[in-house]
Amino acid sequence: MNTAELLVKCLENEGVEYIFGLPGEENMAVLNALENSSIKFITTRHEQGAAFMADVYGRLTGKPGVCLSTLGPGATNLMTGVADANLDCAPLIAITGQVGTDRMHTNSHQYLDLVAMFEPVTKWNAQVVRPSITPEIVRKAFKLAKSEKPGAVHIDLPENIADMEVDAKPLLIKDDRHPMYASYRSLSEAAILIAQAKNPLILVGNGAIRSHASQAVTDFATRLNIPVANTFMGKGVIPYRHPLALWSLGLQQRDIINCAFDETDLVIAVGYDLIEYSPKKWNPNSTIPIIHIAELSAEVDSSYMPQVEIVGDISDSLVEIMHRCDRTGMPDPHAIALRPQILAAYEQYAHDEGFPIKPQKIVYDLRQVMGAEDVVISDVGAHKMWMARHYHCDRPNTCIISNGFAAMGIAIPGAIAAKLVNPDRKIVAVTGDGGFMMNMQELETATRIGTNFVTLIFNDGGYGLIEWKQQIHYGKSSFIKFGNPDFVKLAESMGLKGYRVNSAIDLMPTLKEALEQNVPAVIDCLVDYRENMRFSRKVGELSCPL
Repeated sequence: MNTAELLVKCLENEGVEYIFGLPGEENMAVLNALENSSIKFITTRHEQGAAFMADVYGRLTGKPGVCLSTLGPGATNLMTGVADANLDCAPLIAITGQVGTDRMHTNSHQYLDLVAMFEPVTKWNAQVVRPSITPEIVRKAFKLAKSEKPGAVHIDLPENIADMEVDAKPLLIKDDRHPMYASYRSLSEAAILIAQAKNPLILVGNGAIRSHASQAVTDFATRLNIPVANTFMGKGVIPYRHPLALWSLGLQQRDIINCAFDETDLVIAVGYDLIEYSPKKWNPNSTIPIIHIAELSAEVDSSYMPQVEIVGDISDSLVEIMHRCDRTGMPDPHAIALRPQILAAYEQYAHDEGFPIKPQKIVYDLRQVMGAEDVVISDVGAHKMWMARHYHCDRPNTCIISNGFAAMGIAIPGAIAAKLVNPDRKIVAVTGDGGFMMNMQELETATRIGTNFVTLIFNDGGYGLIEWKQQIHYGKSSFIKFGNPDFVKLAESMGLKGYRVNSAIDLMPTLKEALEQNVPAVIDCLVDYRENMRFSRKVGELSCPL
């Protein structure tokens, strides 16, 4: 066999189900090898879409999603999704075609040094310079992509190497995950600090989801009577209906939940990554004592200097601390006093009939039609802030928000991946009109491969999040408005079902009908983003209850 065929066998050996990508001259040998493979190749309409699909596939499954491009412009198109996966800690393998090694020494058509280019946005990357090393490169790529913190790895395959004959086979795979356990000393120190704290608070992040520690976190909080806040990427670790759940922390502006951090005398950070929400936002004076519980030691930050670091399997660490901690105190009364306010803010617009529809109402109605196991993928924009604040989860990985790289255009490709992973669940891509137009071409991909989901567009005719920030900083906005096509006709022209919401009372029945279609559906919903500045003024006047 040739190197390309060996590469495909190595990918099969790793359990790869799908490869997302585009055909090109320099990856033809790989595509040819895939024709007789158990791996399904998903032809996308843009390499960025392919990378986002692999990104969300990796985040939902914990297994590396794989994307493929050709060289040059194909590879540069791939980079945004690769960078997103790397900063969101989603395991991903990016494979690029490349000119032959006999052309790299000269100024060649479409040639870029892709290994150098991908280096800043991956955990590791390498070029296959000899056919015989392919199994080692693939095995190392998957091992690194999955290891904590997960991320992106890049493999570059020159076209002349891809065609060379090789006598080799995939490497034997052993379990990559070898749990590490925290030291007894650190566990005992943490237990003492928790027992002594009067108002402890748990801050949970995406690392708890990656470590499958949701039940352990819930048991820990319940047993020790400690309220829980989650980052945008930690939604669903503790069910949002739990009486100790304080929902999401992470808005750039001060919100009600920040009051809990004003009063706490100990933050127990579980699976929290600084990139999810800067500690300078919740510990600006560096005065709050912190316990760090994660699989890796804490990153150095002047506002995040833990008194104790519990490094090891998160679930095991939480169980061991519970066994050692004799805390009998009640939850922080200041934090618990916030929950009625948080609930009231959530319910405030449940029956609002204003049109265009307020973002809080759109998110509320969406939550009502989605089940506990159903999945929403939020794009990036003003709607993301409202999804983060008002869309609450019973289960992990049922609201996917990119808050590391936070790249616009992820929702539609991400929804395709989510439907492939969860074919029996309802899937909704929530996007602004700006993000929609960045990767709407992948709706053709969705239709072609039969991944039926709903795309819900928050339509305001502009880049709403930037307008919001401009208004806060300058009292005015500039260069953020644009025109839109007729989204209903656009959807119909691509073989989709299109809807336009004309009143607030139409939204929920439209969502329900769209979710029952046997083709992808698009809902155009005018949004009243005057709520953005109303919210900013409200939180600017926020007074925490004593």
